[in-house]
Amino acid sequence: MGGTRGDVRVWWERGRAWAAARPLVVDIGLALLVQGAMTMPFLVPRAAGAPPATWGAYGLSTLTVVPLVWRRRAPLAVLFAVLATSALYRFTLDGPGQPLPYTGLVVVYTIAALSPARERLVAGAVLLVAVPVGVWLNTRSARELTFSLFVFAAAYVFGRLTDARQRAHRVEAEQAAARERARIAREMHDILSHAVSLMIVQAEAGPVAVRAAPERAVAAFDAISASGRDAMAQLRNMLGVLREGEGADEPGSAAPREPQPALAALPALLDRVRQSGLDVTYRARGDVRPVPEGVGATVFRVVQEALTNTLKHADARTVRVQLTYEADELGVHVIDDGKGPRGVSRRGGHGLAGMRERAAAHGGSASAGPGPDGQGFEVRVRIPVPRAAEAGR
Repeated sequence: MGGTRGDVRVWWERGRAWAAARPLVVDIGLALLVQGAMTMPFLVPRAAGAPPATWGAYGLSTLTVVPLVWRRRAPLAVLFAVLATSALYRFTLDGPGQPLPYTGLVVVYTIAALSPARERLVAGAVLLVAVPVGVWLNTRSARELTFSLFVFAAAYVFGRLTDARQRAHRVEAEQAAARERARIAREMHDILSHAVSLMIVQAEAGPVAVRAAPERAVAAFDAISASGRDAMAQLRNMLGVLREGEGADEPGSAAPREPQPALAALPALLDRVRQSGLDVTYRARGDVRPVPEGVGATVFRVVQEALTNTLKHADARTVRVQLTYEADELGVHVIDDGKGPRGVSRRGGHGLAGMRERAAAHGGSASAGPGPDGQGFEVRVRIPVPRAAEAGR
């Protein structure tokens, strides 16, 4: 049942996208649908004494429908055209009547949904005159007047609700775009900050190593090169994903690329940091199991940011990285033996704020502060994760 609802929703969204890309086709189809409804009174048997259903009357009724094709481009002008053709129909041939003012209802809905306030006021004033006049010319019935005012008011309300929903969708889309820009900014900050920090550490050690141990200098320069290549590769992947929307549906387009690293990339990250001279130990505790891709990417970025802060601010010799797999939670613990929280930027910088945002996005939490006995600096992150059976769904 859930799969069926999902399929219906997919087809509905595809239909909406198709219609949004072809408004003229939709308006022509709507006009044909209205014309079909207005044809019904011409097909049913006529009562004795009723206006005749002639081809001329039918053609003139069609003339009241044709303006609907331009309802989006000039809704107020279409309203006046519909009123004029309807009056012409009433005062010339006066063929079969209609159970509902189809064309007028469509135009009122369109004006309410698409037009600015000034045009809506003009349309309302015109209808407050046209509807009573039309009822007076037809039946002069208070019942018909009440019904006509009700259906036109309902069409207007539905139009305003449509406009409100569309504006809400636009705001939601803008907010989603802002969140995506913030996510990309965090990703680029993490990538560049980590790579540049490693390169600076290796570059500073290079001149000393050239004089004291040339073989270590070669390793330092290799590490600089590897860090730069890795950062460039991650940035290319990220920018490649941003470009996918431009031609993802074209034949032969590349398969989607995932810029987010996973837990499998964590050992390579730790190896690059070890090449800077920092002693990094890694341990996984508990029932190690696969985690969702988003959680894996968040854990990787948290560890990367913590190690970057250690390189930049801690003046540390060792750092321990530990992942703790619990029943419904994954814990991340990174602690160094550096100079502790005296580096102010480690407490209030964008990196630690980014850790908290990443953890909060998964319903988790993050904290950072001095290590045991005030020595060193530690980062703790806890992220809820589903059980193994749920993670693969």
